[in-house]
Amino acid sequence: MRSIRPSVTRRGGRGAPRALAAVALASALALTATACGGSGDDNAGGPASASATAGTGDGKIKIPDDIKNKLKEHGIDVDKWKNGAWKNWDKNDWLREADDFINPIIKGLWDPNRMRDANDPDQDKGVDANDISGDQGVTDPTPEPVRAKAVRPAYHASAATAGKVFFDSPEGTMVCSATVVEDPAHPGKSNLVWTAGHCVHAGRNGGWYRNIAFVPSYNDKGLTGSALAAANRSEIAPYGVWWGDGAQTSQQWIDQGGETGGHGASYDYAVIHVTPEQGNGGKSLEETVGSALPVNFDAPAVPKVPSITATGYPAAKPYDGSLLYQCADKPGRLSVDASAPTMYRIGCTMTGGASGGGWVETGADGKPALVSNTSIGPVSSGWLAGPRFGDVARGVYEGVSKEFADQ
Repeated sequence: MRSIRPSVTRRGGRGAPRALAAVALASALALTATACGGSGDDNAGGPASASATAGTGDGKIKIPDDIKNKLKEHGIDVDKWKNGAWKNWDKNDWLREADDFINPIIKGLWDPNRMRDANDPDQDKGVDANDISGDQGVTDPTPEPVRAKAVRPAYHASAATAGKVFFDSPEGTMVCSATVVEDPAHPGKSNLVWTAGHCVHAGRNGGWYRNIAFVPSYNDKGLTGSALAAANRSEIAPYGVWWGDGAQTSQQWIDQGGETGGHGASYDYAVIHVTPEQGNGGKSLEETVGSALPVNFDAPAVPKVPSITATGYPAAKPYDGSLLYQCADKPGRLSVDASAPTMYRIGCTMTGGASGGGWVETGADGKPALVSNTSIGPVSSGWLAGPRFGDVARGVYEGVSKEFADQ
């Protein structure tokens, strides 16, 4: 989750939510490169780099002509890229407002060491936000902290739709939380994952992150200490590693989103379409994990919601990102911009790394549905806030679903 600076000057959005601009999806760019060797330790203290060498034997990647043309269209030096530039983040090439989401599969990149070493994307940003100044719109009193409770393993039995999103940013290897959601185009066979916008795109100062992958039921057995350190990939990722081959976030997040201050937070959500790294016998993500949550874009007004449960893998102290936690609380309202939709806010001690994790509300019919995701909170922890889904969120969701409807 991102932290809010109390002294930040808040610039308004564009008024009522507008239709998001289409973000081209790159299913055609699911280029597969075999990788081997290395570990996440190579990245300590420096920019993110792949922990492996792409396997044509000479460290190069063979790129089909259509892929070359697509890379060239977006200003990427193809010769540098195939000779290893994919291993080293170049802000001039990658951290920009790209029209296309380009996320080629690199087999074996996300090994247990690299997953364990991933940081929350919000560390050391902002200051305690409990004294937010200049609030506009409707904001209820700050909720009392609710201590996050550890989810009982196996996580697949307790929270089958939860997992972690891993990605590389200019600051290093990062992690967020995410949720498997239903796909209206493929009932019972969804490959859609819901997370925060800031877990896939840098917002107004950058572009799409890369090497984005989802691991459902990460560390399913809840291993800790030496057992976790010795765990192999099948124990850390028992339901596989699923690479994003398409993603979309709101145009508001792309235009307004910032590291701190709540800019774009009311639209801080994203949907990723994923594909398995290894052959999966034709099974979808939903079939593999056995569940997917519906998304409610017409949730009742905040005062009418009796309780919301937030789920995630908090990675900032005092947590380490290895275990799954939940908080349940009656939500209040938080407005960081009067021109943007008011957000849900709950008491919760989860920290960064829980970003993107699902917020579930059980409706009058007794069925749970996704109504928000973790977006922002204070550095000192104590509460979380998430966007309330509406027409813009629906547009993001339906955009990805329709893009892959024939696949």
